[in-house]
Amino acid sequence: MNPRLKICGIRRIQDVEYLNAYMPDYAGFILSKPFWRYIDPGQMKILHETLNSGIRRVGVFVNPDLKEIRNYAEFLDVIQLHGEESREFVRLVRENCPDLEIWKAVRVRNPEEIHKADLFPVDKLVLDSFSENSHGGTGTVAPWDVIIRNRPEKEFFLAGGISQENIAEAVEKVNPYGIDVSSSVETDRCKDGSKIQKIIGILQNRSDTNAG
Repeated sequence: MNPRLKICGIRRIQDVEYLNAYMPDYAGFILSKPFWRYIDPGQMKILHETLNSGIRRVGVFVNPDLKEIRNYAEFLDVIQLHGEESREFVRLVRENCPDLEIWKAVRVRNPEEIHKADLFPVDKLVLDSFSENSHGGTGTVAPWDVIIRNRPEKEFFLAGGISQENIAEAVEKVNPYGIDVSSSVETDRCKDGSKIQKIIGILQNRSDTNAG
């Protein structure tokens, strides 16, 4: 079975139109400042209303407070926490947003970080690459070998530097629940419809080959 596909960093109507045309499983929206892909609640409302209802909305937050999450919750299916949030904060979010899934992102450097995140009271994990200067979206490949040897019990998305050149290998070697892409489907910092089409095509061709 092919992994789910999440395309993150959606911020323009044209981005949404690409997603409506090619139908990935999830659309990710950066909802914390000061990241350059950040969108405010007014923009989020417009994109939410334009996006096909069959694509699930993931709000990506970095060390937010509850008010910040509440400003967007009505537009979301999933809350992705991508900072240094505690288990206690996750429980608080769960109490306040009981109808939404919660994912926890981990910038993987060693097995202990994966094991620690696996204990969080969340629905899924996002295993990403580590950077000293950014919480994500760097295009750097995550340490697949560490993830393969220390698979979490929870379902997880594999993020970090996945592109049309290595997505088939990532699926084959790591076998994640889902794949998370952002900068690899952009040209000049804007989502590129042809790159989105190609990466989805690779997954579909892989599925057809396996079925045959």
